[in-house]
Amino acid sequence: MRGPALPLARRAGAALPWGRAGREPGQLEKKRQGKVQKRICQVVLEHFEKQYTAELGDAWSRVRDVLTSPWCWQHALLLNRFSQSPGLESSLAEQGYQPAFPAALPYLPAAFRCYSRPAPGRFPAQKHQPGRLKDYYLLNAASLLPVLALEAEDGEDVLDLCAAPGGKSVAILQCACPGHFHCNEYDDLRSRWLEQTIESFIPGPLMNLIRISKLDGRQIGDLQPEFYDKVLVDAPCSNDRSWLFSADPQQALLRLMQRKELSSLQFQLLRSAVKALRPGGSLVYSTCTLSKAENSDVINLILNSCRNVMPVDISGMARGVSQEFTFLSGMQQHELLVLPERGRAWGPMYVAKLKKVSSA
Repeated sequence: MRGPALPLARRAGAALPWGRAGREPGQLEKKRQGKVQKRICQVVLEHFEKQYTAELGDAWSRVRDVLTSPWCWQHALLLNRFSQSPGLESSLAEQGYQPAFPAALPYLPAAFRCYSRPAPGRFPAQKHQPGRLKDYYLLNAASLLPVLALEAEDGEDVLDLCAAPGGKSVAILQCACPGHFHCNEYDDLRSRWLEQTIESFIPGPLMNLIRISKLDGRQIGDLQPEFYDKVLVDAPCSNDRSWLFSADPQQALLRLMQRKELSSLQFQLLRSAVKALRPGGSLVYSTCTLSKAENSDVINLILNSCRNVMPVDISGMARGVSQEFTFLSGMQQHELLVLPERGRAWGPMYVAKLKKVSSA
C-alpha cells in the first residue's frame, strides 16, 4: 500500500540495466558536484534543518553532508541464488567488494549473499529481459536489515504488505522458501514494477508460491485475519534522500504539507498487519526516513493501542552489523535507525520488530 491519495511513493534503489561500468569518484564526479548541489531543493533542506537538528542533535550535520552528496553514496549487490553467474564473485573480489554481513549475525541464511565496498560508486547494472533471471540486485545495504530482522523460514506464510519496487521481496526469497508468499502493492504503476522485479529474479516453479495483489494494505488484516506467520511493513514514508533533490519546489512544498498525514497511514497499515498475523507471529516495520514521527512515534502508538503486541529485541542484530552501519544512539532494543555517514553511506533506514502474543 503506497497511499491512494498521497503522491509520496518511495523510490527505493532498484536494479539498473547491465552494461556500462559503475563510475568511480574522480575528476568527473568533482565536475558533477556543482550540478548536483544546484538541484538541492532548498525548501526541503530548510525543513530538514529545523526538524533533524532538533531530533538528531550533532549527528544531523554529518548526515546532511552525506545526504546532499550523491557522489559519495555506495551501492551494494544482493546476489540471486536462483541464477548461475560463474566468475561474478571473483570479479567482485577483484574490484574490492567483500561480503557485507558477518556470519555471526543471529539470522543469516547461507544462500543470502550480499557484497559491498567502502568506496562510493555503482557496479554495472542489468536490464530486465523477459525469460532471463538477473544475477544481482543493486541496493542500499541498509535496506536489507528489515529482511534480516524478519527471519523468514522455509514453509512459513509471509506477507510483504507494501512490496514495490520488490527489492525486499526478492531478498526474503534469498533467505527462505515460504509456504505462501503474498506481495502486495496498492499503486497500479508500482505494482507493475513489482511484477517485473519478481519476474527478473524468481524462477517459474517458485512463482506458484507467490501471490501479487493490488489491495489496499489497510484492509488486508480484515480480509485475511491471522493468516500469516511473518509480515513486513516497509511503509510509504518521506524519502529523505530523494526529497532533497525534488525538481519541482511546488511539489516539494506539497509533500512537506502532506507529510503529517503519513504517520496516520503508517499506523493504519501496522494495525492491519497485526490483524493479519497469527498469534506467535512477528512483524517488521521499516521506513527510509529519519523522521521520529514516522518511526518511533508510530511504533509507540501501536504498542500502546494493541495489547496483544509486544516489542522484540533486535539489539543483537544491530551489534552484529555495527562495523558496517552507524546507528543513532538512545534507541529502544526493539528498534534501530541507520544514519548515513561518509565511508558507510547507508540509510536512512528505520527498523522495528514486534510480536503478536494472542488474538485480539
